[in-house]
Amino acid sequence: MAVCRSCAHPLPEPGLCGRCIADPPHYDQVIAACRYAYPLDTLIQSYKYRGRLAAASTLAALLAGRIRSRPDLIVPMPLAAQRLRERGFNQALELARIIGRQLNAPVDAGLCIKSRDTAPQTRLPWKARRKNIRGAFVVLGSLEGCHVAVVDDVLTTGATLSELARNLKRAGAARVTGYVVARTVSR
Repeated sequence: MAVCRSCAHPLPEPGLCGRCIADPPHYDQVIAACRYAYPLDTLIQSYKYRGRLAAASTLAALLAGRIRSRPDLIVPMPLAAQRLRERGFNQALELARIIGRQLNAPVDAGLCIKSRDTAPQTRLPWKARRKNIRGAFVVLGSLEGCHVAVVDDVLTTGATLSELARNLKRAGAARVTGYVVARTVSR
């Protein structure tokens, strides 16, 4: 299956999708294990919202099988403090830990923080997501020349990943790749 070489959205043939041509994201590439569809969507929701942490190993294995090169550093997508308290764990961190061990790559969960609580992206229309997440991340260190991989469970519009990538590049990252278990497909 052909996908956009930037955002991993399915395409009829390899290349860049229209959205990435018209409005290039700050990240360089997304590696997605699967489409966000049944039955994987049910497994991800169970993991993320019902605390079924045992699913992390299965989800991470799906993703790790698609990764071909080792990044210099792996960063989990940060959660705001309130969301972390509600959920009790950061689903991206649990995936990142497993993938880091499999790739023998360091994971830094403290490098990036989500400095403010934002409305859940899933509840917003696509165009409002970028505005909602703007300025929500802080990077607490230098990444001069590094290839940084950001791990998350699902990528929908890419707004959150792009905003974090913008900040990682401001901190010196040479390349930012998104590692996601599932990629939603627009209709």
